[in-house]
Amino acid sequence: MDLQINADEKEHKDDIKTAVVAIVGRPSVGKSTFINMVTGENVSIVSPVPQTTRNAIRGIVNTTQGQLVFVDTPGYHESDNKFNLKLKAITADQLEDADCILYIIDGSRPAGKEEDLTAALIAPYTAKTVVAINKIDLSATVPAAARKFVAKVFPSIPQERVIAISAKKDKGLNEILHALYGLAPSAPKLYPEEYYTDQEVSFRISEVIRGEAVNKLSQELPHAIYVDIADMEMKKQGKELWVRAFLCVERESQKGIVIGKGADMIKTIRIESIKKLRKIFPYRVDLNLQVKVVKNWRKNDRLLQSLTGQ
Repeated sequence: MDLQINADEKEHKDDIKTAVVAIVGRPSVGKSTFINMVTGENVSIVSPVPQTTRNAIRGIVNTTQGQLVFVDTPGYHESDNKFNLKLKAITADQLEDADCILYIIDGSRPAGKEEDLTAALIAPYTAKTVVAINKIDLSATVPAAARKFVAKVFPSIPQERVIAISAKKDKGLNEILHALYGLAPSAPKLYPEEYYTDQEVSFRISEVIRGEAVNKLSQELPHAIYVDIADMEMKKQGKELWVRAFLCVERESQKGIVIGKGADMIKTIRIESIKKLRKIFPYRVDLNLQVKVVKNWRKNDRLLQSLTGQ
């Protein structure tokens, strides 16, 4: 994606716009795809499995107009289980603190109860909200129906802030950036221009591993996995990072699924993770990946707090 909004614009310190932008939407609307496209990097896991995002993931976009710090929040849906309540709390907290909100709607799906719940969450913040109707590249998408829904629930949002896009095909994303800069306050940049995320090394590694595991095991174990980075050590005079990590599951029966026949599955996850990690970091990454059982981890308050930051 070309992030240069206008090549003729000159950057003046007094004109710099900076905003923290919370991305909100129900599961699988394309939030992670959007943030990866606008940053030009794999900041957030993209998966067909709903609610793959568990944390508030930051992706940073620098243009001639300023800096937008996007926060990719977990997909918002209704459930009273402890794990989902943690994810909902992350989303609610980000809306309160954000300078702007980007509400992404999947135009290929009709609005239902989850969309109503998400809209109700955003309702107090419409003055700082831009709406993206995503997936216009799909034949099933009906932008007019999505616009009708937005007009009904958010009558105060002007039409110029309701934009049809394809995050996957990079269509309409510059228009989204323009609309967000229109709402952003004048302020110094929060991060140096070379930054595209503020994630720590260990977190980025764990997310890459988890992303590979989720996409390889989505039918068997969509949400029963987390990654524990046990050790990291820089070797060969800073040219190689050695990492020992565990793919953690809830039950013994799941362990064999992750390992696979002849250890084929765990080997595949390891190899594919290494390939991605070596593209991200300026040094080689060597990964020792194992599987362990942590019984009922999704009911462990302390562990959930460490995994979600809540």
